[in-house]
This record gives sequence, structure tokens and C-alpha cells, in this order.
Amino acid sequence: MSASTEDVPVVFVHGWAGSFRRTWDEPGVAELVRELGRTVAGCDLPGHGESGPLDAERTGVLDDADLRRALVATIEDVLQKTGAEKVTAVGFSLGALTVLGTAVEQPHLFDRIVLAGTGDKVMRKHDTAQTERIIAGVLGSAEAGDVTARVFGRLARDAGNDPESLVAVLRRRRRPPYTVAELATLAMPVLVAIGDADFEYPATELVAAIPRASVAILPGVDHFRTPESFSFIDALLGFLSRQRVDG
Repeated sequence: MSASTEDVPVVFVHGWAGSFRRTWDEPGVAELVRELGRTVAGCDLPGHGESGPLDAERTGVLDDADLRRALVATIEDVLQKTGAEKVTAVGFSLGALTVLGTAVEQPHLFDRIVLAGTGDKVMRKHDTAQTERIIAGVLGSAEAGDVTARVFGRLARDAGNDPESLVAVLRRRRRPPYTVAELATLAMPVLVAIGDADFEYPATELVAAIPRASVAILPGVDHFRTPESFSFIDALLGFLSRQRVDG
């Protein structure tokens, strides 16, 4: 049996172009979790939020592992400050990928995890053409009819992060797709939350590969609305509230 709910801090990880403050704190999600009696902390990934812009030496050598190291550093700081043995990690989009990779590599850090806005594509080869379209949106060179690229470009401009750092994160070296065998090693409870209007949908294979995974399909929710959607927040709070019972 795991520790009681109150003994397990919750660490939030934002998506690309976001930050803990913008994605989780300002919309009130973090406060709702605090009202459950939980200690809350946020991880700002490299090039985002309070971590600040990437310096010139890092922009060309960034790796997925750099994101995971940032999360591990946050977790270790939280564990030291609270005396807890593990955390619950809640990640959205890029944050979900970072949480998933860290949980595969260092499962002892996690009591349970929440993967929001990600699905079966984590088990597929990365689409580099899609990334270049998004980069064009960030740099203002996207084609007028490329709505997705333009949305990402607006997101990057509105978030207040350094555009060059955001591009470097998109162009980072990525780990290979997750295999069924890797995902099968995750022994902690996992909630996969994804909107049925999300371009990352579906998550059928991902959920099937993780032994203790449950899924929350968010009706009518697209990728960008996920963290603030009522259906996601309800699923998240329910998952955290069950922590004492099913450990």
C-alpha cells in the first residue's frame, strides 16, 4: 500500500510553449489540487517559464534527456523539502512525454502519473515534417492556409517564452518511439486523459500497453483546451482522490 494521499506531492509539467504558472497555476488547476490537501510544485522545462531562455550553446544540442533531467531535479527538490518518498506527476503534451520517459527510466520516483494530451503517437516515429510546419508558424513563415502552424505560432507568441528557445525544443534530439515492452514495465497507476477532438487522439494502444492504465476520453475537447477543460479537471481530481484507496 502506498503512502496516504497527503504524503504524496503533485508535480505539474506544462506543454510546449507553456509554463507551470500559465498552464496550471493561473487557470486554477493547481489550487484545486491544493484544496485536496496536496503539496503542489511545478517544473518549467528548459527554455520555458522561470527556467529562462536557452543560451546559444544549448540551442543546437538539446536532447529529450535534458527535459527529463529538469523534471528529475524538480522532483528531487520536492522530495527533499517534503520528506516524501515519491510524487504524483501530471504532464500535458510535451510535459506528458517528459513524465512518461522519466517514469520508464526511474519508476521509483512516482506513486502515479497523469498523461494528458498524448496518445498512440508516442509509439510511432516522430513526424519531422509536422515539426517543421510548427516551426514555420513560430517564425512567422507558415503558409496562410496552414491553420495548425498558425495556431502554434500564436501560442508561442502569447506565452512570453523566447522563440529561439521554443524552436530549439522542437528540434531537439528525440528518443525512439516507446515499445510495448517498455510501457509494460510501468507498475504505477496511470491516467491517460485525451480529448476526442485532439490531434493526438486516440490512445487505445498506449492504454492497452500500460498494465494499470485507465483512460478519460474528454468529449469535444481539442489539444489546446485540455488542461483547462472541466472534463479533464474532473478526471484528474477523481484520480488523485482515489490515491488513498487504490494506492
